[in-house]
Amino acid sequence: MKILVTGGLGFIGSHTVVELQNEGFEVVIIDNLSNTSLSVLDGIKNITGKMPVFENLDLRDKQKVQDFFKRHMNIDGVIHFAASKAVGESVEKPLSYYENNINTLVYVLQELEQKPTANFIFSSSCTVYGQAETMPITEDSSVQVALSPYGNTKQMGEEIITDTTKVTNINAILLRYFNPIGSHPSAEIGELPLGVPQNLVPFITQTGIGLRQELSVYGDDYPTPDGTAIRDYIHVVDLAKAHVIAMQRLLEKRNLSKVETFNLGTGTGSSVLEVIHAFEKVSGQKLPYKIVAKREGDITVAYANTHKANTVLGWKAQSTLEEAMASAWKWEQKIRS
Repeated sequence: MKILVTGGLGFIGSHTVVELQNEGFEVVIIDNLSNTSLSVLDGIKNITGKMPVFENLDLRDKQKVQDFFKRHMNIDGVIHFAASKAVGESVEKPLSYYENNINTLVYVLQELEQKPTANFIFSSSCTVYGQAETMPITEDSSVQVALSPYGNTKQMGEEIITDTTKVTNINAILLRYFNPIGSHPSAEIGELPLGVPQNLVPFITQTGIGLRQELSVYGDDYPTPDGTAIRDYIHVVDLAKAHVIAMQRLLEKRNLSKVETFNLGTGTGSSVLEVIHAFEKVSGQKLPYKIVAKREGDITVAYANTHKANTVLGWKAQSTLEEAMASAWKWEQKIRS
């Protein structure tokens, strides 16, 4: 079975490629290297013993997308990660986010709808729930008005896929994940943001290693136990394995509807300060940080109800917050050595 992974050299994409190859899938990666490095390919090969097929391709170029699918006729499934993903940046650059996250999705689906059957997994996000009214968040929680263009692109993406499956032979699974962190235990691949990190954990590890002077904690007056925002932090390897299980579900035609939706998280919320303390415990050092103003578009609390993923998909997160932080720290130390 041949699986196309768009954005396959990114953080979650590269870990998913590893798990796919470990399960015997043949993988083709598309990535435009806008937020990653070609060296990730070597990391994948070092872990799995196999170099995946790679094409440096920008999915915003419709003609190149069409040409790709003409050259790769026998793709059995697509896992679509390729997207810009920073909430704050999306508020500053909305048109860039709509072009990159929506156009690319449409161009890939237009190629898949021409096939007699197609299997599609969408990298969605808990941001579609906005600030959910009750915790933990279930798949039936109402989709709120998006608080950022990034969140809006995920909502729109889900709607586009749902509409498309109604009139095509595409079967899809929407994976709404919470906050991926950590790295592969081998430290061959991990989160590799270009420039200033937009996510909490790489900023923590870069501060820990001395690359950043101090960490900014955005707000300490949220209505939470310690005043900082709460999220559900999931180890990226656990997350990657869920994509493989979801693809196997589609390939084996075990899906119960044309579109299925699953939350992927640990089911536990951790505050920003708790994540900092977990890092301090596994690294053995104090982390310099300061409290700064809240960011526009950030929500207060989000953590998952994972019952559906556990029972229907047959997947459950295995790693603890400290294990994830330890793997992220191991990765940071390796790439700076």
